Amino acid sequence: MISVRNLVVRLGSFSLKDVTFDIPTGEYAVLMGRTGSGKTTVLEAICGLKPVASGTILLDDVDVTRLKPSLRRIGFVPQEGALFTTMTVREQLGFPLSIRKESSKTIHDRVNELSRLLDIEHLLDRFPTGLSGGERQRVALGRALSAYPSFLCLDEPLSALDEETRQEMYALLKAVQRETGVTTLHITHN
Repeated sequence: MISVRNLVVRLGSFSLKDVTFDIPTGEYAVLMGRTGSGKTTVLEAICGLKPVASGTILLDDVDVTRLKPSLRRIGFVPQEGALFTTMTVREQLGFPLSIRKESSKTIHDRVNELSRLLDIEHLLDRFPTGLSGGERQRVALGRALSAYPSFLCLDEPLSALDEETRQEMYALLKAVQRETGVTTLHITHN
């Protein structure tokens, strides 16, 4: 479960005040709001990418408000995917585990598991420049899931996709969430 209590984030003249919500373990929640309303700021504060002025962020009853992002066990899919241009899909999927010094076998097994789950096995040796928008988002999702996060943050991951691909990705996101059981917050403006 994630609990956000009285969250205050100040960024120059913009501030979020007293943001409070809970997402039960294993649920898929959507936060909707207009452009510029602070949705991404909430997500980035949860991930540890924006400083919190006050309030509390609890993940599975552990206060992560002041923890470094690397210690929070949160997967994050930014709006444009933010793939590394010099890494193949295989390397992208294994990267979070390699940072944590996991064994080659563990990385290999997880990459294979995720590539099957996301139907990207045929893309493993490609670089991001050789991928469509939907394929890039699948890879970004796989990278975010690679290290078995307790919580998954999706920052408008479908906004740059055409309508047909967006519908396919909605179905995939729901299926992946059901399969993994990871608690998910998806932010969107539509």
